[in-house]
Amino acid sequence: MAADGVPDAQARRRFHIVDINGLLTEDRTDLSSEQRAYAQPAQALAGWTRTRKGPPGLADVVASTAPTILIGLSTAAGAFTEAIVRQMAAHTRRPIIFPLSNPTSRSEADPADLARWTDGRALVATGSPYPPLDLGGRRVPVAQSNNVFIFPAVGLGVLAARARRVTDGMIDAAARALGELSPAASDPHASLLPPAAQLRAAAAHIASAVAIAAVNDDVAPAATDSEVRDRVAASQWTPHYESPVRRG
Repeated sequence: MAADGVPDAQARRRFHIVDINGLLTEDRTDLSSEQRAYAQPAQALAGWTRTRKGPPGLADVVASTAPTILIGLSTAAGAFTEAIVRQMAAHTRRPIIFPLSNPTSRSEADPADLARWTDGRALVATGSPYPPLDLGGRRVPVAQSNNVFIFPAVGLGVLAARARRVTDGMIDAAARALGELSPAASDPHASLLPPAAQLRAAAAHIASAVAIAAVNDDVAPAATDSEVRDRVAASQWTPHYESPVRRG
Protein backbone atom coordinates (compact mmCIF):
# COMPACT_ATOMS: atom_id res chain seq x y z
CA MET A 1 0.00 0.00 0.00
CA ALA A 2 2.83 2.37 0.84
CA ALA A 3 4.43 1.63 -2.53
CA ASP A 4 1.15 2.64 -4.17
CA GLY A 5 1.16 5.99 -2.38
CA VAL A 6 -0.81 5.35 0.81
CA PRO A 7 0.86 7.05 3.82
CA ASP A 8 2.38 4.50 6.21
CA ALA A 9 0.16 5.39 9.17
CA GLN A 10 -2.98 5.21 7.07
CA ALA A 11 -1.92 1.91 5.52
CA ARG A 12 -1.32 0.35 8.94
CA ARG A 13 -4.83 1.29 10.03
CA ARG A 14 -6.20 -0.91 7.25
CA PHE A 15 -4.72 -4.00 8.93
CA HIS A 16 -6.66 -5.37 11.88
CA ILE A 17 -4.49 -7.96 13.62
CA VAL A 18 -5.98 -10.35 16.17
CA ASP A 19 -3.90 -12.44 18.57
CA ILE A 20 -4.96 -14.89 21.27
CA ASN A 21 -6.22 -11.98 23.41
CA GLY A 22 -8.12 -10.19 20.66
CA LEU A 23 -7.58 -7.18 18.42
CA LEU A 24 -4.33 -5.27 18.82
CA THR A 25 -5.30 -1.87 20.21
CA GLU A 26 -3.22 1.03 21.52
CA ASP A 27 -4.60 0.72 25.05
CA ARG A 28 -3.29 -2.84 25.48
CA THR A 29 -0.21 -3.15 27.68
CA ASP A 30 0.91 -6.59 26.48
CA LEU A 31 2.07 -5.69 22.96
CA SER A 32 5.57 -5.88 21.52
CA SER A 33 6.97 -2.93 19.60
CA GLU A 34 6.31 -4.77 16.34
CA GLN A 35 2.69 -5.37 17.32
CA ARG A 36 2.20 -1.83 18.53
CA ALA A 37 2.98 -0.49 15.06
CA TYR A 38 -0.31 -2.08 13.93
CA ALA A 39 -2.41 -1.39 17.03
CA GLN A 40 -5.71 0.33 16.36
CA PRO A 41 -6.66 3.51 18.28
CA ALA A 42 -9.17 2.60 20.98
CA GLN A 43 -11.47 5.42 19.88
CA ALA A 44 -11.71 3.88 16.41
CA LEU A 45 -13.71 1.02 17.92
CA ALA A 46 -16.61 3.20 19.02
CA GLY A 47 -19.88 1.68 17.88
CA TRP A 48 -18.42 -1.74 17.14
CA THR A 49 -20.47 -4.85 17.76
CA ARG A 50 -18.99 -6.73 20.74
CA THR A 51 -19.58 -10.40 21.47
CA ARG A 52 -17.00 -10.66 24.28
CA LYS A 53 -15.40 -8.68 27.07
CA GLY A 54 -12.03 -7.06 26.46
CA PRO A 55 -10.50 -6.51 23.01
CA PRO A 56 -12.77 -7.47 20.09
CA GLY A 57 -12.33 -10.99 18.75
CA LEU A 58 -12.04 -12.07 15.13
CA ALA A 59 -15.80 -12.29 14.65
CA ASP A 60 -16.22 -8.74 15.98
CA VAL A 61 -13.48 -7.42 13.68
CA VAL A 62 -14.99 -9.04 10.60
CA ALA A 63 -18.49 -7.79 11.47
CA SER A 64 -17.28 -4.24 12.10
CA THR A 65 -14.72 -3.71 9.31
CA ALA A 66 -16.06 -5.68 6.30
CA PRO A 67 -12.58 -6.96 5.37
CA THR A 68 -11.65 -8.10 1.87
CA ILE A 69 -8.68 -10.25 2.94
CA LEU A 70 -8.38 -12.75 5.78
CA ILE A 71 -4.97 -14.24 6.57
CA GLY A 72 -4.48 -16.93 9.21
CA LEU A 73 -1.12 -17.36 10.97
CA SER A 74 -2.51 -18.52 14.29
CA THR A 75 -2.29 -22.35 14.33
CA ALA A 76 -5.79 -22.10 15.84
CA ALA A 77 -7.60 -24.89 14.00
CA GLY A 78 -11.00 -23.84 12.67
CA ALA A 79 -10.60 -20.16 13.59
CA PHE A 80 -12.22 -19.16 10.30
CA THR A 81 -15.72 -20.35 11.16
CA GLU A 82 -18.67 -20.58 8.82
CA ALA A 83 -20.29 -17.52 10.43
CA ILE A 84 -17.12 -15.43 10.06
CA VAL A 85 -16.52 -16.46 6.44
CA ARG A 86 -20.14 -15.91 5.41
CA GLN A 87 -20.10 -12.49 7.09
CA MET A 88 -16.98 -11.56 5.15
CA ALA A 89 -18.28 -12.94 1.84
CA ALA A 90 -21.47 -10.90 2.16
CA HIS A 91 -19.47 -7.67 1.76
CA THR A 92 -16.95 -8.50 -0.97
CA ARG A 93 -17.37 -10.10 -4.39
CA ARG A 94 -14.09 -12.05 -4.28
CA PRO A 95 -12.98 -12.66 -0.69
CA ILE A 96 -9.29 -13.52 -0.34
CA ILE A 97 -8.84 -16.12 2.39
CA PHE A 98 -5.46 -17.60 3.29
CA PRO A 99 -5.48 -20.16 6.14
CA LEU A 100 -1.70 -20.48 6.21
CA SER A 101 -1.07 -22.36 9.45
CA ASN A 102 0.40 -25.83 9.23
CA PRO A 103 0.30 -28.74 9.60
CA THR A 104 -3.14 -29.44 8.16
CA SER A 105 -4.54 -30.20 11.61
CA ARG A 106 -3.78 -26.60 12.62
CA SER A 107 -5.27 -24.90 9.57
CA GLU A 108 -7.78 -22.13 10.24
CA ALA A 109 -10.19 -23.60 7.68
CA ASP A 110 -10.58 -26.36 5.11
CA PRO A 111 -10.59 -24.99 1.53
CA ALA A 112 -13.62 -27.15 0.68
CA ASP A 113 -15.57 -25.41 3.45
CA LEU A 114 -14.38 -21.99 2.28
CA ALA A 115 -15.56 -22.76 -1.24
CA ARG A 116 -18.95 -23.91 0.02
CA TRP A 117 -19.46 -20.99 2.39
CA THR A 118 -18.63 -18.43 -0.33
CA ASP A 119 -20.37 -20.20 -3.25
CA GLY A 120 -16.99 -20.78 -4.85
CA ARG A 121 -16.06 -17.08 -4.88
CA ALA A 122 -13.15 -17.21 -2.43
CA LEU A 123 -9.58 -16.92 -3.65
CA VAL A 124 -7.82 -19.45 -1.44
CA ALA A 125 -4.23 -20.34 -0.63
CA THR A 126 -3.16 -22.59 2.22
CA GLY A 127 -0.04 -23.34 4.21
CA SER A 128 -0.60 -27.09 4.04
CA PRO A 129 -1.33 -29.34 1.05
CA TYR A 130 -4.98 -30.02 0.22
CA PRO A 131 -6.64 -32.00 -2.56
CA PRO A 132 -8.24 -30.14 -5.50
CA LEU A 133 -11.72 -28.69 -5.09
CA ASP A 134 -14.74 -29.67 -7.15
CA LEU A 135 -16.30 -26.37 -8.23
CA GLY A 136 -19.20 -26.70 -10.62
CA GLY A 137 -17.82 -29.89 -12.10
CA ARG A 138 -14.29 -28.48 -12.43
CA ARG A 139 -11.31 -29.70 -10.44
CA VAL A 140 -9.55 -26.62 -9.12
CA PRO A 141 -6.11 -27.01 -7.48
CA VAL A 142 -5.70 -25.50 -4.02
CA ALA A 143 -2.62 -23.27 -4.08
CA GLN A 144 -0.14 -24.00 -1.30
CA SER A 145 1.43 -20.66 -0.51
CA ASN A 146 5.08 -21.60 -0.35
CA ASN A 147 8.30 -19.59 -0.40
CA VAL A 148 9.65 -21.78 -3.21
CA PHE A 149 8.29 -19.19 -5.66
CA ILE A 150 10.05 -16.27 -3.96
CA PHE A 151 13.25 -17.15 -2.11
CA PRO A 152 15.17 -18.88 -4.94
CA ALA A 153 14.11 -16.17 -7.39
CA VAL A 154 15.21 -13.40 -5.04
CA GLY A 155 18.58 -15.11 -4.65
CA LEU A 156 18.91 -15.42 -8.41
CA GLY A 157 18.04 -11.76 -8.89
CA VAL A 158 20.58 -10.66 -6.28
CA LEU A 159 23.26 -12.79 -7.92
CA ALA A 160 22.49 -11.62 -11.45
CA ALA A 161 22.35 -7.94 -10.49
CA ARG A 162 25.36 -8.19 -8.15
CA ALA A 163 23.26 -6.40 -5.56
CA ARG A 164 24.96 -5.28 -2.34
CA ARG A 165 21.86 -5.83 -0.23
CA VAL A 166 18.15 -6.65 -0.47
CA THR A 167 15.77 -3.68 -0.31
CA ASP A 168 12.06 -3.44 0.43
CA GLY A 169 11.62 -2.47 -3.22
CA MET A 170 13.20 -5.72 -4.36
CA ILE A 171 10.87 -7.80 -2.17
CA ASP A 172 7.90 -5.77 -3.40
CA ALA A 173 9.00 -6.36 -6.99
CA ALA A 174 9.19 -10.11 -6.34
CA ALA A 175 5.66 -10.23 -4.96
CA ARG A 176 4.24 -8.19 -7.81
CA ALA A 177 6.05 -10.29 -10.42
CA LEU A 178 4.64 -13.49 -8.94
CA GLY A 179 1.19 -11.92 -8.96
CA GLU A 180 1.54 -11.29 -12.69
CA LEU A 181 1.89 -15.05 -13.19
CA SER A 182 -1.24 -16.02 -11.25
CA PRO A 183 -3.57 -18.22 -13.35
CA ALA A 184 -6.46 -16.82 -11.28
CA ALA A 185 -5.87 -13.37 -12.80
CA SER A 186 -7.44 -14.54 -16.07
CA ASP A 187 -9.56 -17.47 -14.86
CA PRO A 188 -11.53 -17.00 -11.62
CA HIS A 189 -11.66 -20.76 -11.11
CA ALA A 190 -7.94 -21.37 -11.61
CA SER A 191 -5.27 -21.79 -8.94
CA LEU A 192 -3.76 -18.73 -7.32
CA LEU A 193 -0.16 -19.83 -7.98
CA PRO A 194 1.48 -21.21 -11.15
CA PRO A 195 1.95 -24.98 -11.41
CA ALA A 196 5.24 -26.46 -10.24
CA ALA A 197 6.06 -27.37 -13.85
CA GLN A 198 6.44 -23.63 -14.55
CA LEU A 199 8.71 -22.99 -11.57
CA ARG A 200 11.85 -22.44 -13.63
CA ALA A 201 10.22 -19.89 -15.93
CA ALA A 202 8.57 -18.21 -12.94
CA ALA A 203 11.94 -17.91 -11.19
CA ALA A 204 13.47 -16.17 -14.20
CA HIS A 205 10.55 -13.73 -14.43
CA ILE A 206 10.64 -12.90 -10.73
CA ALA A 207 14.45 -12.71 -10.59
CA SER A 208 14.46 -10.23 -13.46
CA ALA A 209 12.02 -8.00 -11.59
CA VAL A 210 14.15 -8.24 -8.44
CA ALA A 211 17.36 -7.43 -10.31
CA ILE A 212 15.79 -4.45 -12.09
CA ALA A 213 14.55 -3.16 -8.73
CA ALA A 214 18.07 -3.53 -7.32
CA VAL A 215 19.43 -1.33 -10.09
CA ASN A 216 16.62 1.20 -9.61
CA ASP A 217 17.26 1.25 -5.84
CA ASP A 218 20.95 1.95 -6.53
CA VAL A 219 22.21 -1.14 -4.70
CA ALA A 220 23.54 -2.78 -7.88
CA PRO A 221 25.72 -1.65 -10.81
CA ALA A 222 23.89 0.28 -13.52
CA ALA A 223 22.40 -1.85 -16.30
CA THR A 224 19.53 -1.71 -18.76
CA ASP A 225 16.49 -3.93 -18.20
CA SER A 226 17.56 -6.03 -21.19
CA GLU A 227 21.05 -6.50 -19.77
CA VAL A 228 19.60 -7.53 -16.44
CA ARG A 229 17.36 -10.16 -18.03
CA ASP A 230 20.32 -11.54 -19.98
CA ARG A 231 22.32 -11.81 -16.74
CA VAL A 232 19.46 -13.67 -15.08
CA ALA A 233 19.30 -16.14 -17.94
CA ALA A 234 23.07 -16.65 -17.81
CA SER A 235 23.08 -17.09 -14.04
CA GLN A 236 20.24 -19.60 -13.82
CA TRP A 237 21.57 -23.07 -13.11
CA THR A 238 20.55 -25.82 -15.49
CA PRO A 239 20.66 -29.31 -14.01
CA HIS A 240 22.27 -31.84 -16.34
CA TYR A 241 22.89 -35.45 -15.51
CA GLU A 242 25.17 -37.67 -17.51
CA SER A 243 23.83 -41.06 -18.54
CA PRO A 244 25.43 -43.88 -16.55
CA VAL A 245 28.23 -45.71 -18.36
CA ARG A 246 28.28 -49.47 -18.06
CA ARG A 247 31.70 -51.04 -17.86
CA GLY A 248 32.17 -54.70 -18.80
